Amino acid sequence: MARNGICVAGNLIVDINYPVSAFPSPGQLVTVLDNKTMTVGGLACNVGIDLARLDGKLPVRILGCLGDDPEGRFILEQFGHYANLHSEDIQVTGQTSYTLVMNDASTRERTFFQFRGANAVFDGLDVKWDAIDAKIFHAGYILLMDGLDAGDPDYGTRMARMLARARQRGMLTSVDVVSEASDRFKDIVPPALKYADFCVINEYEAGKTTGITLRDGSGKLILDRVPDALEALKALGVARWAVIHAPEGSFGLDEGGTFVSIPCLKLPKDRILSTTGAGDAFCSGILYGAHQDMSLMDALRLGTATAAASLGAPDANSGVKPAEGALVFYREMGGI
Repeated sequence: MARNGICVAGNLIVDINYPVSAFPSPGQLVTVLDNKTMTVGGLACNVGIDLARLDGKLPVRILGCLGDDPEGRFILEQFGHYANLHSEDIQVTGQTSYTLVMNDASTRERTFFQFRGANAVFDGLDVKWDAIDAKIFHAGYILLMDGLDAGDPDYGTRMARMLARARQRGMLTSVDVVSEASDRFKDIVPPALKYADFCVINEYEAGKTTGITLRDGSGKLILDRVPDALEALKALGVARWAVIHAPEGSFGLDEGGTFVSIPCLKLPKDRILSTTGAGDAFCSGILYGAHQDMSLMDALRLGTATAAASLGAPDANSGVKPAEGALVFYREMGGI
């Protein structure tokens, strides 16, 4: 069977966004600068919509769980704007997950308070594999999906089991991780990497997974260690592309073990409205590049272009351009 499209399995979240004057210390009061807004978030929402926007003819299928509630209906309504995005296999159970997002106007940094809700139920055991004819199966976030993070006697985690099953069905597999402040990475992430063709994570997640610290005490990226971290991800099982993205740039090892990297785009401040969803936008560009049989270097360019374009909108998705337009924007902004 000729496979086409990308299936995205994972977090379905409503982000409730609060613009605040600054993030408070304990006991302090800060001002909410404007009305709160509601947008979709989480891996399955963000990557699914980003892929649908990158290519309106690319079949995109969403898997996950949400509730029969206003938040769940809001997510489905957003999916309905894209004819190539298929959500009919989403399971309805419990209460839809939400995240309270505090957007610090002074630093443009974000702080998150997450309610797992229905996402905790999704464990991959009830996936209707016969209905999926995608070329790539992307799943995550590891560490934010209780059902998929649960142990499995044969594969280590249920996430690993689901990825193994996707591979058995002839799909290429991909994973992403959440930037959790914990020591769970080394126990829960590696089992999934054994069954991953692609791994696209940030420098913090890569450091916690591999044990290779990628920033010094002052917060500076230790560039000499990045290839070591990529090699370590490959050693944990990543079969094709291991990719690390950071504010300074993106880095990868391809299927032949060749190291490639490109710097970030230097955008004018007035081009940056929000960083929400930039990591998912980057990942979407990488996945689309893989689907289109690009080289890893070209996929890094598209990932960087997609992430940079996403910064120009207040939400996670509406700044994402079609792939050709994203690359035009990349060159206009000085991309190499």
